[in-house]
Amino acid sequence: MRGLLLLGALAVLVALLWPFLMGRRRGLPPAGGTHRDELVKDPVCLTYVVRSRAVTRQVDGAPVYFCSAQCADRYPRRERPA
Repeated sequence: MRGLLLLGALAVLVALLWPFLMGRRRGLPPAGGTHRDELVKDPVCLTYVVRSRAVTRQVDGAPVYFCSAQCADRYPRRERPA
């Protein structure tokens, strides 16, 4: 009888903790070759923004990252020589 009660208590405990355990597991990156998002600096207002959320413009063939479209519009564009 005591074993059955212990087994029932264990089942209730697992049922209560299961969502938390699965939530943590989903928060971890998948194993093998993961890419971590990094901070990039906006050259206009000098703030940092996560690369995946940054506004990107190609300047002289290289990507430049901005915190907003307004900063991207304010960025000085170089005139190309003729």
